[in-house]
Amino acid sequence: MRKFFGGFGAALAILAAGLAQAQTVTLKASHQFPGGKGDVRDEMVQLIAREVAAANVGLEVRVFPGASLFKPKDQWNAMVKGQLDIAAFPLDYANGQHPQFSATLMPGLVKNHDHAKRLNNSPFMADIKKIINDAGVVVLADAWLAGAFGSKKGCLVNPEDLKGAKIRSAGPAFEEMWAGAGASIASMPSNEVYTALQTGAIDATDTSSGSFTSFRLYEQIKCLTAPGDNALWFMYEPVLMSKKSFDALNDKQKQALMAAAKKSEDYFFQEAKKLDSEMETVFKKANVQVTSLNGEQLAKWRAVAQRTAYKTFSDSVPGGKALIDKALNVQ
Repeated sequence: MRKFFGGFGAALAILAAGLAQAQTVTLKASHQFPGGKGDVRDEMVQLIAREVAAANVGLEVRVFPGASLFKPKDQWNAMVKGQLDIAAFPLDYANGQHPQFSATLMPGLVKNHDHAKRLNNSPFMADIKKIINDAGVVVLADAWLAGAFGSKKGCLVNPEDLKGAKIRSAGPAFEEMWAGAGASIASMPSNEVYTALQTGAIDATDTSSGSFTSFRLYEQIKCLTAPGDNALWFMYEPVLMSKKSFDALNDKQKQALMAAAKKSEDYFFQEAKKLDSEMETVFKKANVQVTSLNGEQLAKWRAVAQRTAYKTFSDSVPGGKALIDKALNVQ
C-alpha cells in the first residue's frame, strides 16, 4: 500500500510539473542583428528575456538573432498577424505599410541622444505610436541609435563628395537626400551591406553606429563620417510586440514584461551613447580615417534634405508636414 501511495504521489508530482510547464507562455523574439557578439540591440532583447524569466510568472522569451526566424522587413507583418511576438525593429522598415514611419529616420531631425529621449514623450512620437498601436503592434521599449556614413573611396563631408557614388541607405528619406547630392541608390537590409561593399555593388553606406561595428564594416570602409557634435543620422529602433500576443498575457505577465522592457530601455539609452565613441575607436584601430561634420557642412546637408526628403515627406505623406513640424519643435 505504501508503495502504491508513493507511486501515486510521484505521479501527481509529475502531473503538476507538466501542468506548470503547459501554463508557461513562450514568446518568440526576432531581430536581424548578430547574437552573442556584444550588439547592444541583441543585448536589449536578451535583457528582457532574462528579467522575464527571473520574474517567475510563467513567461519566457526565446530570442532568435541574425534574421534566423524572419527576414528583417517581414517582421512587421508577422507581428501584425500575431505570427511573431516580439522584435527589435528599425521602424522605418515598415514605411511601405505606414509612410509616416520614415519621419523616424529623417536627416538632421534628431540632434543627439538626449534630444532623442525628449522626443519619446513629445506630440511627434505620440502620433507615431498611435499609428503603431492602431496597426496591431505595441511599443515595449523606445530606442534611438545614432549613425554614420562611410565610403570605400574617400571621406563624405560635403554633398559634392557623394556625386557619382553608389550608396546603400537605411531608409527612403536618406535615399532621397543622397540622390539629391548626386548618388545612385541600392536598397538592402543592413546585414547584407558587408558583402555589397566587398563585391563593389556599392561604394558607400549609412547605418547605425552599432551596425557599423557589429557588421565589421571597418574591413571595407576607407573613411567614416561619425556623428560627432553635428549628427545627421538618427534612427528609431524600438522593441515592439504583437498586440495579439500582448493581450493574450495575464496581468502578472504583462507587468513583468513591461518592467523588463523599462530596464531594457534604460540600459539601451546609456549604452547607445557609448556606441559612437566605441565605433570611432574600432575604426581608427583598423586604420580607417574617421571624421565628422562641422556646423557649416551639416548646414549644407540639411539644405539638400530640405529640398528633397523634407519636401517630399511633407507633400506626399498624410500628416507629413505636421509630423516634421512637431519633431522640429522639440528643443
